Amino acid sequence: MEERRKLYGKYPSMRKLEELGDAYVEWNDGRETVLLRWLYDHPNFPNMRNNPLVICEAMDEFAAQRDFLINIGPDKAKKIATIIAETKPTVFVELGGYVGYSALYLGNALRNAHKNNQDAENNAVYWSLEADPVFAGITMNLVDLAGLSDVVKVITGKAAESLTRLKEEGKLSSVDMLFLDHVEDLYVADLQVAESLGLLKKGSHIVADNVLRPGAPEYKQYIKEHKSMETRAIIGLIIPGEFEDEIEVTEYKG
Repeated sequence: MEERRKLYGKYPSMRKLEELGDAYVEWNDGRETVLLRWLYDHPNFPNMRNNPLVICEAMDEFAAQRDFLINIGPDKAKKIATIIAETKPTVFVELGGYVGYSALYLGNALRNAHKNNQDAENNAVYWSLEADPVFAGITMNLVDLAGLSDVVKVITGKAAESLTRLKEEGKLSSVDMLFLDHVEDLYVADLQVAESLGLLKKGSHIVADNVLRPGAPEYKQYIKEHKSMETRAIIGLIIPGEFEDEIEVTEYKG
């Protein structure tokens, strides 16, 4: 009881989970458009322009105080940003952009990873693939607000179709880092699409979120049995709530 009291004190939005039980909905009930208006009405809005992390902090505030958001959250985002700083990918593709939290946080990390290399910075691109046109529209709005339009490109459509189209149009020839953060049951199928298109090269990294919660057992087994993959697990927290989850970071050996 005491732990629950502390949890609700820190994250009031989590009360709805207990109150509604099985009827609780985590996303796509209108909260996403409420979030966008809430951000523009926020007293700190003037400081959000051209500042991706300030926007992310406000989104964390909304998720904690108002309604849970299925973003990666600050703990996981920071850990993935560290991987970006270490590996310095030039072409980053995320499958599942939702409302843009990861695009802002990690797109900013991608740009910062190349700040001492002008050529690499000019070529750095973060492709955010989102199936839902409303969510994609919110992401586009926030990317512009954050001043990341030169780096982050939002594509609306199913991941497999968007990957294929980008390859056919000559906009995407290879991927340095592939971030899987959409429907866990699609992780394997969409990774196989990337493989079949020849987008993965030796040294490419695949980062998969939510492999523990809600879980991606088929994906974990696929990676384990793949002869060209070497993987490691990183513990990350789902925030709000601070529930333990796992991120799998896999290097493609070619």
